[in-house]
Amino acid sequence: MKHHRAFTLVELLVVITIIGMLIALLLPAVQAARESARRAQCGNNLKQIGLALQNYHSTVGSLPPGNINSAAGLCPGNPEPTAAYSSQFGNWAIAILPYLEQGNLFDRYDFRSLNESPENQAVREMVVSTYVCPSDLDTRTPAVPAVGPAAAAGAKYAPGSYRAVTGRSDDGCNFLDSEMMSGYDKHSRGPIHAIFTAPAWKKAYPGVETFAHIRDGTSNTLLVGESTTSTNTGYRTFWAYSFAYFTLSGATAQPRTFWGDFDRCVAAGGDGDSIPCKRSWGSFHSGGMHFVLCDGSVHFLNESIDTVLFGNLATIAGEELATAP
Repeated sequence: MKHHRAFTLVELLVVITIIGMLIALLLPAVQAARESARRAQCGNNLKQIGLALQNYHSTVGSLPPGNINSAAGLCPGNPEPTAAYSSQFGNWAIAILPYLEQGNLFDRYDFRSLNESPENQAVREMVVSTYVCPSDLDTRTPAVPAVGPAAAAGAKYAPGSYRAVTGRSDDGCNFLDSEMMSGYDKHSRGPIHAIFTAPAWKKAYPGVETFAHIRDGTSNTLLVGESTTSTNTGYRTFWAYSFAYFTLSGATAQPRTFWGDFDRCVAAGGDGDSIPCKRSWGSFHSGGMHFVLCDGSVHFLNESIDTVLFGNLATIAGEELATAP
């Protein structure tokens, strides 16, 4: 009689245990490799955005406005914008679509209609892969932003991951993307001035900048960087939303603005309360976030970067001693 050799129960358990241990050892390496690929793609997205902005500049003669507002309804001395003034039309991310091989999508945007109007629904809900870092959370689902005209109208927007740099805020309250800075001389190019500044008026578009205005050097001036949040995602980036800070962020001397966590940023407190958190940066990469500079180079800035240096890099004409790490 033949006896067939087979695994005993103990041997099977040992094999299963060994396989489990090998998987446990390999899984972190696989995850690390995937994140490395996502991080590389994220940096490449910013490279493409920087190139698109340079091509726009070469064609038009300037960079696009950060966002475009209606000139109606501005109340001098009133820190809160009126409903009419809050009407939004377009922004820098919409303007450069043709330079990202998205000309058909650009042609569908109706600049005569409000950002949140039904005429622009198809554009604002479209996921544009170049505007999304693959490391971010839930990048495929349009959502309603937390505040502004879109919140009032219940208009959904596709998520994004990148915001243009709007200079430095020295008090954590006043930022150059804000209607509160409407009285600031957009042409002064003073020490807090950035390549993207206060909202442009719908009819005239003042405040747009050129690379020739960068006295600090294009290799030392930030252009666009990563901005995300793991909490309160109504304050995340929405690439087509042209209300204030949803595609624009500024620099403050507060480390909390690099955490990529809106609720934690607000809870930490600081000058300006929640205002710097609405204009913060951050990513889901370990240790920092990508920025593309005005010369087109992409740098990975550590989240522990000196905040004074970061603020100096955010200006175009402050004449500070600042070199991108």
